[in-house]
Amino acid sequence: MNDTVAAITRAEAMETEKKTKRTSRFRGYGGLLLMMIPGMLYFLIFHYLPMYGVILAFKDFKMLEGILNSPWVGFKHFDKAFSDSNFYKVLKNTLIISVYKLVFGFPVPIVFALLVNEIRSARFKKIVQTISYLPHFISWVVLSGIFIMIFSLDGPINLIMKLLGMDPVLFMADVSYFRTILVITSIFQGFGWGSIIYFAAISGIDPQLYEAAIMDGAGRLKRMIYITIPMLIPVISILLILSMAGILDAGFDQIFNMYNAKVYGVADIIDTFVYRKGLIDMNYSYSTAVGLFKSVVALILIVSVNWIVKMIGGKEHTLW
Repeated sequence: MNDTVAAITRAEAMETEKKTKRTSRFRGYGGLLLMMIPGMLYFLIFHYLPMYGVILAFKDFKMLEGILNSPWVGFKHFDKAFSDSNFYKVLKNTLIISVYKLVFGFPVPIVFALLVNEIRSARFKKIVQTISYLPHFISWVVLSGIFIMIFSLDGPINLIMKLLGMDPVLFMADVSYFRTILVITSIFQGFGWGSIIYFAAISGIDPQLYEAAIMDGAGRLKRMIYITIPMLIPVISILLILSMAGILDAGFDQIFNMYNAKVYGVADIIDTFVYRKGLIDMNYSYSTAVGLFKSVVALILIVSVNWIVKMIGGKEHTLW
């Protein structure tokens, strides 16, 4: 009997000790947990609560009846989208623009980080990094106005072409140039900000690796190829997986502020299509169905690419 009571007492004491440790751990990280609250509220309010509206894709929305009381129609709006020739046009444009941005834009922050890392002057390195970050903080409303002016008939590009004896070109209304302009301006706006995580990864590389390479006679280029780049592979793999999730996100802000009726055929993407169908034509159910299709494809892509990378490079190169 006494042994039983003693065992119960020990169990209670251990449980109390565990609770005390959890409480002390919570208090120790209280400041960090408080800092998480704004971010958690942001995702809760703007990302999770709006998921309730996804049911509009399966309803024939009537504004006076509300979401709950609107009649269910099943996959009617999906059938309508998949039988709409315009939907396939915007899907094609979205894929082309997104793939271009991924192929040409993804390596730029990596190369930039590698090159800036080789700058010997710490002060000059910080200046270059700071300047490269600035375009990220400029709204596409402002940037698009700047680029439209640059590529206009009276802009500096056409002025240089005239001086060289070439005919001026209205780049922003020419379908053969517009996608190229989208890719170049997108890279300009985001490469500096995208390089931050690579700078952080490079700073975490053990300096002893470089010291050993120097002792073996390795130059800057060989140290970059055989040390820096291999150490960045896990980060590059994870960011590539995350980029695949946005393969159908060609950049609404940029395209909406830069395109015009002349280039609809090559610049109209899913997001602008959904915007017109939802907010202009007020066809909320149809636009929700198209948006849900985009989200499902993104989910399939990120899971598939994560699985492929895990098979090739191992779990340490993946998100999960």
